[in-house]
Amino acid sequence: MIGFVVFGLIVGIVARLVVPGRQHLSVGMTLLLGLVGSVVGGVVANALGTGDILELNFLGSIVAIAAAVVLIIAGDRIGVIAKRSRQ
Repeated sequence: MIGFVVFGLIVGIVARLVVPGRQHLSVGMTLLLGLVGSVVGGVVANALGTGDILELNFLGSIVAIAAAVVLIIAGDRIGVIAKRSRQ
């Protein structure tokens, strides 16, 4: 379980580095989106038969990072829109 959390944080950090510009997300949100991306990567890898959901493999890692990139972009856009509506 600790490895899953650490990998989720790494996925979130790598995804934030891939997304250009500055994101307005906290470390906690980065971790959460990285964890969700990790789960998506594990599910896709499992569906393709390359590994288990909680197993670390190359394809699952790539899909996890790609999913986290999409989630970070969406999360950042939602956060910016919510901030503007409060002003």
